[in-house]
Amino acid sequence: MQIYPQDRLNNIYQETFAFISIRQTDHVFTIELDRADKKNALHPHMLNEIAFAMQYVHHATEIWALVIEAKGPVFCAGADLKAFAGIIEPHDSTIPVPEKEVLFHELFHALHKPIIAKVAGDVYAGGFMFLAGATFVVAADHIRLGLSEVKRGIFPFQVMAALLQVMPARKVLDWCIRGYNLPVQKALDYGLVTQICPADGLDAEVQRILDDLLENSPTAIRLGLEAYAHIRPSKSEHEYLLAMLKKAIMSKDGMEGLAAFREKRKADWKGE
Repeated sequence: MQIYPQDRLNNIYQETFAFISIRQTDHVFTIELDRADKKNALHPHMLNEIAFAMQYVHHATEIWALVIEAKGPVFCAGADLKAFAGIIEPHDSTIPVPEKEVLFHELFHALHKPIIAKVAGDVYAGGFMFLAGATFVVAADHIRLGLSEVKRGIFPFQVMAALLQVMPARKVLDWCIRGYNLPVQKALDYGLVTQICPADGLDAEVQRILDDLLENSPTAIRLGLEAYAHIRPSKSEHEYLLAMLKKAIMSKDGMEGLAAFREKRKADWKGE
């Protein structure tokens, strides 16, 4: 996986990030989602920054683990709907345009290093790509996990594919087609979350996992995760799923659902 020039990756700390912040402590690299005022909603430029940082982690031999966290009360609200209309705020990001298409979920499987998602805030829609892709998910016991796309006239196509990697299929389908908030304990039972603790215990729990990881051979772990990525029973259908998402958004129900969401009213579905 090489989607950015190696010389730019080597000088990551000379780059300007507009939508995430990064830091490195010993053998641990941290990505912090930094659009709290927008509920850390994802748009192409933010995804590009995340991909750049993850590509750096992939290549940096001195980094043995990645932690992903977020500022604000919402860990990630999924896709920034305004981005679908081409509306993205001005920014000063210097991260280069990727040389290949960024397949977001595949970034996690191509990293070959342990990833810990530290989830202190609510997660919605496309935000579950982080949870499904991580090796460990440490979640606060008070958060909400919402998958409500069907209530907007669309469907979580790509999220569904990611969730199917870690959750039972019928539980995924039930969640996708009924669009409710999933209790954190259920997320633990279904395999989406690996640890639950009070919010003030998140740091200690993440550190406990890191202490265990850093005691072990980073090479053995890397090769093991590379083998897992090779044998996992799936293949990317990113282009198809993205096309289906666009089809749903452009349907009459899709346009009505998004309009009803903006106008804070009940949708009038036509089944078209």
